[in-house]
Amino acid sequence: MVKAIKANPHRGSDFDDFLKEDGIFELVQARALKRALAEQLEDAMLSGNLSKVLMAQRMATSRSQLDRVLDPSNLSIQLDTLIKAAGAVGRTVEIRLKPQAKRVRTSAA
Repeated sequence: MVKAIKANPHRGSDFDDFLKEDGIFELVQARALKRALAEQLEDAMLSGNLSKVLMAQRMATSRSQLDRVLDPSNLSIQLDTLIKAAGAVGRTVEIRLKPQAKRVRTSAA
């Protein structure tokens, strides 16, 4: 005897789909990326024993500009500033575009 597999009625949609429906997917994605970049820079500063003053000097910028770079909620950062920050801690920036994943939807039969 073969049992029919029923679809789980409690399974919701994909979280990305939820964010897209609310119109906030890009904002959430940008905030997550900026938070990750800020954390990586702060970790590199800690491991290199760099103070904010020394980091700003290496970047040839002000400490207030560095604070904006390290602020995870400030999404306005120019690529050249990010590259300077990465270089100041001995890192490089790598940015790439990748195709969006196509979701395969299965229908309950």
